[in-house]
Amino acid sequence: MLHWIQLITAGLAVIGVMYYLLCLWSAFAFLMARRRQRSQISEFHPPVSILKPVRGTDPDAYESFRSHCLQDYPEYEIIFGVGDPNDAAVPLIERLMREFPQRKIRLLVCTQVRGMNRKVSNLLQMLPQACCEYLIVNDGDIRVGEDYLQRVMAPFADKKVGMVTCLYHGIAGETFGSRLEALGISTDFSAGVLTARQLEGGLHFALGSTMAFSREALAAIGGFVPMVDYLADDYELGSRIASSGFRVVLADVNVATHVPAYSFREFFIHQLRWARSTRHSRPWGYTGLLFTFGLPWALLTLGLARGVRWTLYLLAWSLIARLMMAIATGVGVLRDSQVWRDLVLIPLRDVIAVIIWGTSFLGHKVNWRGSYFVLEDGKLRPAN
Repeated sequence: MLHWIQLITAGLAVIGVMYYLLCLWSAFAFLMARRRQRSQISEFHPPVSILKPVRGTDPDAYESFRSHCLQDYPEYEIIFGVGDPNDAAVPLIERLMREFPQRKIRLLVCTQVRGMNRKVSNLLQMLPQACCEYLIVNDGDIRVGEDYLQRVMAPFADKKVGMVTCLYHGIAGETFGSRLEALGISTDFSAGVLTARQLEGGLHFALGSTMAFSREALAAIGGFVPMVDYLADDYELGSRIASSGFRVVLADVNVATHVPAYSFREFFIHQLRWARSTRHSRPWGYTGLLFTFGLPWALLTLGLARGVRWTLYLLAWSLIARLMMAIATGVGVLRDSQVWRDLVLIPLRDVIAVIIWGTSFLGHKVNWRGSYFVLEDGKLRPAN
């Protein structure tokens, strides 16, 4: 029995190495596509409304807000939406208005609760205030470069494009949990996005770091209303727009987010919520992650075989392929210099990822901003 278990774990490790190489190929394919895209100068600069639903403040929140006011772009407006007039973000937004009087910045207090997802509820109340044909929704903790709007809006010159989204990397805090979170975003999550793009001939979902879309595409899926009870609103929005016949494009620009100073427990809870959300959004794809944990399977095989030579070779190849994948995606694509510092944490981070993956199948409860909910087919309902 032990012999057969060793063969199974070794087989899973080999499949995992193949996945790492696939991620490596996908990263290089994206880099080549980005180079070609950046060599083409787009003159398509339509007016755009940036909708930013916010709740509370994140690390360096003001600098993140401020980065949206420094855009090298002819015409745009920024609409902030809060659910409470006493929200901690309100003074920062008012300060932003004073610093940039030349920008069209508005603050909207969204008093209605239209569904379980308060972000989407706020967007429903913000949308009628937006004046532009093109809209961008991104999270409150996103920081962007000066060419962000140019790069995100350029693909819309193709009328078949209904949505543009962006990769992102996390700026880690000083805690261990924060570093693990940022490392996972840059070297695992983003690699999975690029691989899905390569295998599926494009994206069929969006990332909350940036969701840019036309009103035509939004109208084609019935607006924001169908997403008002979903936890993974970004996935749902992108998936529905793709299903309605529009293309979803990955922009040739990256953005950044400040990862909170998570304790290890907070990191685990956040990752578990993310995992259960993904499991409900893409159940078969999420189950298939079993075949992507090459390094943990190689470590398990080494332990079961008590260090037999061939298992050492398997572990070495798994580690090399995993590190190459991490560097290609984290450093090559995302320009995340933190990856060099935290490469040594990848084996530990990947073992924890397997534990989270397994734990995610043991329930449907998630912790979201301090409240507990139960997921039912991706929708939220309050936990009893």
